[in-house]
Parts: sequence; structure tokens; C-alpha cells
Amino acid sequence: MRPRKTTLHGLLALPEQSSGNFFHWRFKSYRTSSIWNGSQAPSSTRQENISAQDTHPPSLNKLQLKTEVTNFDSQISLEELEDLPPVSPLQQISEEDAVQIVAEPPLPPASFTLRDYVDRSETLQKLVLLGVNLSKLEKRPGVGTLLLRLDFENDIQKILLFLKDIGVEDNQLGAFLTKNYIILTEDLENLRTRVAYLESKKFSKTDISRMIVNAPYLLSFPVDRLDNRLGFFQKELGLNVQKTRDLVIRLPRLLTGSLEPVKENMKVFNSKLLKIKERHSFLTYLGRAQYDPQKPNYISLDKLVSIPDEVFCKEVAKASLQDFEIFLKTL
Repeated sequence: MRPRKTTLHGLLALPEQSSGNFFHWRFKSYRTSSIWNGSQAPSSTRQENISAQDTHPPSLNKLQLKTEVTNFDSQISLEELEDLPPVSPLQQISEEDAVQIVAEPPLPPASFTLRDYVDRSETLQKLVLLGVNLSKLEKRPGVGTLLLRLDFENDIQKILLFLKDIGVEDNQLGAFLTKNYIILTEDLENLRTRVAYLESKKFSKTDISRMIVNAPYLLSFPVDRLDNRLGFFQKELGLNVQKTRDLVIRLPRLLTGSLEPVKENMKVFNSKLLKIKERHSFLTYLGRAQYDPQKPNYISLDKLVSIPDEVFCKEVAKASLQDFEIFLKTL
């Protein structure tokens, strides 16, 4: 016999036989208006419903109430959900809900290392992946705070794309940014202007990328300073445009370093490169190649290149001319 349908307070009870020969009750609630109208029915109707309700097992009443609330919520449309007031952050929750909340540990208010922030900073994580040495940068005052304030997508990514466009390779970015992190704060248009200036001086794209990799601070110099440096070497050394260009391509740090050592050793730039290499190699072999004026046994670059071989061997190398000539045959 086909199971019959019984209506209870606006609920439709549909008995369904399971494989275990037990009846399970499924309930489907009508819309809110149907439930409301059912509660306003005449007393005789309500009494009949109550009588019918009493014929079911006691647990059915609890199941009916729970199902009615669940199915009522499922009937709410998206439009009605949008009209619901937002949940207040001050709304009280139960202890069971509270213990399930997992709060991330707060960032340390102060730290001597960026290691404490890497796990929480996407910017630092991506800089590490690029090969940036954070352990070196964190030793510089204010660098840690600067990096934490930068947003990778908005501040750093455009600089990386610019560097790649001018020829800096992916495996060179880490070392480059470790030396010149300041470029991450530079205005992109200023960087483009400086590259355009170098191009106007007939430096090729390959020359520019090589110069930037070997002298990372080069792009942090404004155009007028770059122009003054090129003019200085051309004028003081008496070089033509092509030789000046060749010089800074080979030694781009001449454009970014101090000019005082250059002024003090002008003869070096007018000396033959082979002669400098031979004497430097001989001093290195003897353990006397020490060009730092702050340390003992200092050898000036002027003496290295300007004096005759006999004087160089006696006063600088502290060796005989014959020893020097024998050494040159081994090169």
C-alpha cells in the first residue's frame, strides 16, 4: 500500500522506507507566509492537528521543530540575505565558538632581524626568492623598516620589470638589489630618463646592462651628475669621446665612486695596461701588493706606474731587476 501523506502545522511529512525496514521522516517547510497562516487557523483545525501529532513517536516533535528551522533558513533568497544587517564585531559568541578561533601571533613591535617578519611579509618572501640577502640589508639602519613598508605588487614589481627590460638577468637581480635596495624607492620615470641619457651618449643596451650590473648605484645618480663625471674624465685625462666611453664601460664604478683617488693617481690612466699588470702581478707574487693608505707598507699607484723598472724593483718591490725579469718570463 502506498504510504499516506500527513500535514502537520504547515509541514508535509513524507514517510520513506529504508533498507533497514524503518521509516524515516523527511520534512519540507512551506514559505513563511504558510507557516504564519497555519498558526492563525481556527481552534478546531489546530486541535485536529494536535491529535494527529500525538499519534507519532515523541521524538518526532523535536525532529519536526529542528527541521522546520533548518528548511526555513534554506528558503531565504539571495536578495533577502543582502537585506540582513551585517554582523557586528562586538556581537557576543558562545564559548564553543570562541575556542575555535585561531588568532595569528602579532608581529614583534621591534626586532634586530628581518627573520621575525619573513613569515608574515609577502614582500620579504619574494625578495628572498629573488636572491636578496636580507642578512646584509638588515645591518643597515632603517632598511628593514623601508622594506616592510613596500608593497611588492605596487612598488617593487614595476622596478623589476624595468631592470629586466634594460638587460639585467633574473639571476643577477638578487645581488643587484642587495647592493642597491634604494632603487626600489626610485621614481620609474627618473630611471627611464637616466637610461635615455646613456643611450644618447651612444652606449648600447648591452653596455648599459653591463655597467649597471657592475656598478649597481649607477641608476641612482641624476643625469647632471652622470654628465659631470663623463666630462671630468674626458677633460682631465685628455680622452676623446670613444675612449671615455670605453673607459667607463670597463670601469663603470668610476662614475659612482669618489673622485679623490682618481685625482691623486691621474698617471695610472695614461699608463699602458700591460705594464700595470706586470708590476701588480710581481708585487702580488712577493706579497707586497698593498694599495690601502690606511695600512702599513702602502704602495701608491703613482709609484706603481711612473718610475723606471730599476727604481720600482729597489724601492717598491724590494727585489733585484734580474728577479723581476725572470718573473716576467713566467707570465
